[in-house]
Amino acid sequence: MSSNQTPNPLCTPVEHKFSRRHLLGAGAAASAMGIGGLGGLVQPLIADQMHQKEKQVLFIWIDGGMSQLESWDPKPNTQFGGPFRSIPTSIPGIQISELMPKTSQIMHKLALDRGVSTFDNSHSAGVPRINRGDPKDRGVIYPYFGSAVANLMGPGDSGLPPYVWVKPGSGGFKYQDAGFLGPRYGALAIGEGEPPPNILLPETVNSKQNDDRNALRKFANQQYSKTRPATFSEAQNFVFDTAEALMNRRSLFDDPDPKDVERYGDTPLGRDMLIGRKMIEAGVRFVKVNSYGWDTHGDNFNGHASLMPRFDQAFSAVVDDLDERGMLDHVLVIAMSEFGRTPRINGHIGRDHWPEAWSIAMTGTGIKQGAVIGETNAEGTWVTSEAHDIGHFFHTWFNALGIDSEHTEYINDGQPLPIANDDCSPIRELLA
Repeated sequence: MSSNQTPNPLCTPVEHKFSRRHLLGAGAAASAMGIGGLGGLVQPLIADQMHQKEKQVLFIWIDGGMSQLESWDPKPNTQFGGPFRSIPTSIPGIQISELMPKTSQIMHKLALDRGVSTFDNSHSAGVPRINRGDPKDRGVIYPYFGSAVANLMGPGDSGLPPYVWVKPGSGGFKYQDAGFLGPRYGALAIGEGEPPPNILLPETVNSKQNDDRNALRKFANQQYSKTRPATFSEAQNFVFDTAEALMNRRSLFDDPDPKDVERYGDTPLGRDMLIGRKMIEAGVRFVKVNSYGWDTHGDNFNGHASLMPRFDQAFSAVVDDLDERGMLDHVLVIAMSEFGRTPRINGHIGRDHWPEAWSIAMTGTGIKQGAVIGETNAEGTWVTSEAHDIGHFFHTWFNALGIDSEHTEYINDGQPLPIANDDCSPIRELLA
C-alpha cells in the first residue's frame, strides 16, 4: 500500500482465502527453517514471508488486434456476428466464443471488461499509445507499462532483468520502451525462446579473467561518467549485471517438460508462454509474452479458427499453473491487443481495426475474479455501458499492484509527472 493511502480497517474477502497449497507450502517452509509442525504458521517470520511476496506482471500482448467477436464478446446470429457460436462459461449467464473452450472453464478465475473504447485505429499510433497508457502530451516520451513497473517497483531480489520480453523473431535489448526513464528500464527481449547470444563464456576466457575484465569495464564507466551524464554508463552496467545473472540461470532456457509442451501447445505462443511462466517463477518483475499474426484484414474467420485455439490453450494453461502454484496471489496477468476488429466484414472476408468497442481480460493479484463488466450493443459496434479508455486500465493495474496511481509521480529531471492519465481513474469494479 502506498504511504499516501489510508489503510482499510476492515478485512476483505481475499484475506480469508487460505488454500490447501498455502497450508502445505507454509508447513514446508516452517519445517525447512526448523519450526516444527503446523504451529510454525503462527510464527511472525513465516507470516511476514507469506505477505511480503514480490508482486509481478505477466503481460500477454496479442499483436495486430484479436477480434472481440471471435473471443470475449461474441454476437452470434447477428448481421456481422460471423459463423462461430457462443458457449457457456464457468460463470452462469456469461458466454464467450466457442473457439475458447478451455478458457470458458476458467472464466470464474478471470475479470473481463467488454467496454473498452480507445481512439487510434492504426498500429503505428495504437501500439505505443496503448502500451504507454495514453498519457497527456507533456513534452516527454512516456514509458511502456513494463518499463513503468520496473521503475516504480524495482527489479526485486532475483538479480534477473526486471523487464523481459519473450517474442518470436530476434531478441536483444529494447531500450526504446523506457522512454524518459532512461535505457536501464528497457526490455531484454528473448527471441524465439533462445537465450541471449554469447550467454556462455568462450572457452578462451576463464572466470577469473572474466571478473578482471568486468572490473576494468566498471572502472572505465566510472571515469567516463565523471564528466558526462551517467545515464548510458549506468544502463551499460545494468545490462552487463543482468546478463551475468542470466548466465548463472542458463537452466531457464533448458528444453521444457514434454508434458508442459503438450498442455501449452507446441506452437510459438505455447512455447513462449512456457518460458514466460519460467521467468515469472524465477522472480522476473515484468514478463511480456508476444503473439503475432492477428491482423486479419482478409479471411478473418479461418484466421481466428487457427489462432484462437492456440491462445486458448496457452492462456488457460498458464492461468491454471499460476493458480495451482498459489502465484495468482502476487502475479497480475493481462491479455490484450492494441484494439479490436470491426463488426462489419469487409470485401476480403476480413475484419479491420476497431478501437471503438473491444475487450480486455485479466486476473491475479488485486483483481476481482469473476467480474464481467462493460457491454456493447447487439451488433458489437459501440459500447453501451460506461466506456473505459486505456488510461483507466493503467490506473487499475497500478492499484492492483499496490501503487497509488492518483498520487504517485515520476520525477524527470526534477519535473513531477503523473504515472497515469490524470483525466482517468481506477475501474473499481475490477479491483478486489
